[in-house]
Amino acid sequence: MPAILAGSFYLWLNFPGHAEYNSRMKIALGADHAGYELKDQIKQHLAQQGIELSDEGTSSPESVDYPDFARAVAHDVSQHRADLGILICGSGIGMAIAANKVDGVRAANVNSEYEAQMSREHNDANVLALGARILKPEEALRIVDKWLATQFAGGRHERRVEKIAAMEKEEKQPDAAAKKA
Repeated sequence: MPAILAGSFYLWLNFPGHAEYNSRMKIALGADHAGYELKDQIKQHLAQQGIELSDEGTSSPESVDYPDFARAVAHDVSQHRADLGILICGSGIGMAIAANKVDGVRAANVNSEYEAQMSREHNDANVLALGARILKPEEALRIVDKWLATQFAGGRHERRVEKIAAMEKEEKQPDAAAKKA
């Protein structure tokens, strides 16, 4: 089987159009109270496949603030302690917004396998946000599998992702942002 290096993990190609992820990757997981049960299901699913995991919490239905968990997972990804991150809250929206505040994070709130594929293939998303109140567990697992198995296409998409990174850098410079406005 041929292997393709994608980021810091490998994708193994079984046949044209199909890729599987392997255990060389490390995934950071995080959830708030609305997403902790789905997080645990995803955690079990990935652990069964030999994926190294870092669980940033939470682990109960007690109300917590989702930005805390989004930040922890986003920092794991941006500081290369994890290859990718998966966040779960009620809708996925708040987690994605919060994670995207961390440099180098491209979090995508995803509700379908197609969106999972496109977020990796075209946008090189490195954090997946899911809505536990929107998705059935089996749908979420299929989305996770599709997201992890999809590689970044590069090419014209790489140029666009680089522009996003440049925007991120420019926006941090108060003078540059003011001049653009």
